[in-house]
Amino acid sequence: MQMMTRRGVQWISCAADDPDECREAWLVDPRRPYAFPAGRFFDVVVVGQRVGLETFDQLQRHGMPLGPVMADRASGQVGFFVPTWAREPFRRMVRQESAQEAPEYRYLGEGSVVVVPGPMPLTGDRYIWLRAPMRRPEASPSRIAALAAMFVAASSVVARADRYGREQTAASAEGEATHAG
Repeated sequence: MQMMTRRGVQWISCAADDPDECREAWLVDPRRPYAFPAGRFFDVVVVGQRVGLETFDQLQRHGMPLGPVMADRASGQVGFFVPTWAREPFRRMVRQESAQEAPEYRYLGEGSVVVVPGPMPLTGDRYIWLRAPMRRPEASPSRIAALAAMFVAASSVVARADRYGREQTAASAEGEATHAG
């Protein structure tokens, strides 16, 4: 979990319908989540928590380009902030990286609203920053390519781990039934 820098607060608050109101709300309560319109300064790729945490971990571990990342613990989702032009390139790259069917995600762009953590969330808060905005993120195609590649890879790892777990549970139950009878 991270906290925003002053420059991060300046950047993200400018995306609010009323930037001054947003900054004032955060001065009063820096833990307070705030609703922002997507599509103005950023879009958000939303994925399930297990896949999102694995994607985030892989991007960090390999030193790949990464923008702000938040988690909503109650809904079990992780949101990756991307440039507003990234919808089509991200979709195309996910399809290209996928051996079979592309993994599921939601893309929040223009017309969507995203609730983001306050600048100083605490560990038990519903909304937290995995990687808080420190300044305006770089809007590079390599960031989108890295996110797409690691998202597809993480989806595959999580799916395989689930299959392995089911296979082992079935084999264990089968073995117990054989020994009992």
